[in-house]
Amino acid sequence: MTWGERSTGGGAVAAPPSPVHPPGAGPLEQRELRALDIVRRLGTVGALLLALGSLGAGAAPVLNPVQDIPVLRLFARIPTVSLAMCFAGMGMLVVGWLLLGRFARPGRPRLATRAQLTRTLVMWLTPLMFIPPLFSRDVYSYLAQSEIVHRGMDPYELGPAQALGVADPLTSGVSNMWRETPAPYGPLFLKLGSWISGLTGDDIVAGVLLQRALALAGVALIIWALPRLAQRFGVEPATALWLGAANPLVLFHLVAGAHNEALGIGLMVAGLELGIRRLPVRFTGDTPPPLANGEIPFLVLGAAVITLGAAVKINAVIALGFFGVMIARRWRGRISDLLRAAAALTGVFAVVMVAVCLGTGLGFGWIGALGTPGLVRSWISPSAELANLGGVLGIALGLGNHTNALVSILQLAGIALAGLITAKFLWDSFRWRYRPIIGLGVSLGAFMILHVAMQPWWLLWAVIPLAAAAGTSRFRVAATVASVALAFLAAPPGSTFDGRSFVVPQAYLAAGVVVAVAVLVVWRRAPLLLKRDPQPAP
Repeated sequence: MTWGERSTGGGAVAAPPSPVHPPGAGPLEQRELRALDIVRRLGTVGALLLALGSLGAGAAPVLNPVQDIPVLRLFARIPTVSLAMCFAGMGMLVVGWLLLGRFARPGRPRLATRAQLTRTLVMWLTPLMFIPPLFSRDVYSYLAQSEIVHRGMDPYELGPAQALGVADPLTSGVSNMWRETPAPYGPLFLKLGSWISGLTGDDIVAGVLLQRALALAGVALIIWALPRLAQRFGVEPATALWLGAANPLVLFHLVAGAHNEALGIGLMVAGLELGIRRLPVRFTGDTPPPLANGEIPFLVLGAAVITLGAAVKINAVIALGFFGVMIARRWRGRISDLLRAAAALTGVFAVVMVAVCLGTGLGFGWIGALGTPGLVRSWISPSAELANLGGVLGIALGLGNHTNALVSILQLAGIALAGLITAKFLWDSFRWRYRPIIGLGVSLGAFMILHVAMQPWWLLWAVIPLAAAAGTSRFRVAATVASVALAFLAAPPGSTFDGRSFVVPQAYLAAGVVVAVAVLVVWRRAPLLLKRDPQPAP
């Protein structure tokens, strides 16, 4: 499969040299360890500022319990300061992440270990585990839709306002546009959510914390699977962990925002890791080795776990196609092998998905509700912006405003184009032109970017699998730039600040000053962080 290892006789596996995994990389020196400690502190202070700022600028519940807590309720009364703290925390975390990347860059003679990267990530995400939701109110939709399931109603037919009533505390936290729409989430996620509802009732704070615990379980799966996948594909595990798991989008949206993408992506990458665990690696022209011990059970287990990810967010189903390509290439790489692998994985998918749908009692109504996210037009979506441009041109030319029609047309065109891109990469991966996991990342990225409701955290569906296999510097630079840009596109405010337009620019200005001072302190304490690494001798 060209993922950095070659099958040898007797089942032993030996890894050839890889340009992205230099065999001589050693541990960090003492001065580098001190610099790493400063980077950790910078990010931790940023996370603490973001956590405190969320008390006044986060998406708090309508009945905010913080208002009854002395000292903490002060943050809700100083919105400019709270928002500035959020922006400053975001800036410090992003700067800390960029500086951390210095110690995870392939080609350095000394690299941070997987354990050092994991400890840093845990330090940064811990303050974000116990705060109000940030950047969106989706978690309140999770709670309301889960309560619908808990009460024995169909979340794929009824919205929160219809099933629970407008006056219900759980409905009050849901954004207005989602109060009457069906749930677009898979049956496994809503069943898990119904158990949370059974434990917490209408206690919104406890519900949010347990929903975030689900998201953290997904993040834990990503942290577990990503470096292992990277090692199989010849990519430095620390690099993959830095780019994929420590990414600011993970911290801001999967942890602080408690989005269920965390669980969907986590199950997807964990399923891939389990599925290929016993799969011998082949290069073009190699003779297929006999079945390894436990190979078939792990293939089935991997496909089943990926299917569970699709039962949370349907996007994960695309991974089954590229997993099938891996299996077909492990055999003789013929069309018949591809068809056999497709049939086998389709069978596993059908059995597991039917079991989930019937076992949860939710049936198959979720299929008809998959279009619900398309009701939103995101300003960062190319498809949505192209439709808006077309509408403006129509008005200017006297043809009328056809924006809504264009949105529908471009949404279908985007799905079709993403499908064609996926088909191309499936075929090219099967023909050994690409690693299948790279094809998976590109295909998921196409579906996310071409959707009219594109959100910043959706990019993680592409970045995380690509981080495990794309070891080129061009990809890392592009992914880093995109991650930094998207990290600042979703604002944390949970209110409009009563129309006081001066709040946001003042908060940005104050945050910029704080981040600049923090960078200056870091430079004084650890100058090497802002210097280029010396180039190795040829």
